Amino acid sequence: MESDLPVYTSLAQLADLISRGDPVFVRWSRGPETDRYGCPGSKDELTGTELPGLSANSLNPEPWWEGRPTLLWVARRLYDYSHLREDKGPDVHPWVLVGEEAGRGPDNEPLVRRILPVAWIGGSVIEEAEAEVARQRGAWGPMRRPARFSAGERGEGSQTG
Repeated sequence: MESDLPVYTSLAQLADLISRGDPVFVRWSRGPETDRYGCPGSKDELTGTELPGLSANSLNPEPWWEGRPTLLWVARRLYDYSHLREDKGPDVHPWVLVGEEAGRGPDNEPLVRRILPVAWIGGSVIEEAEAEVARQRGAWGPMRRPARFSAGERGEGSQTG
């Protein structure tokens, strides 16, 4: 990891940053320097199309969250995408940035430009997010959830999604 960025060590630090009102995002990559010099934006893995910004995930709560704890929202956002640590390789780590949304990517993720790197997210924050999610009644799994039914078990007329 690049040493010039601070490392956030708690969900509370992220919640405090979000409370300032800027659009805050998390990106899972090799870091801002690699992203800045390696590519002007992300690429669609399926088609190879250059995208107008870096793929990231918003950490700002949606209006429908209606006053629930920001800390829980942030925990969920980190937890839901924690599989990216394994999917993208050992040099990939989460980091926080502020920036301007330039559009949406093929998975409906924000594409961010004019980025300002803020901090790395330490492993202790991911552990805290996992613990926070586990405390919730009916805890959910990460975004890569196993299918409940195989295609043959669904039957006709069932709805998915």
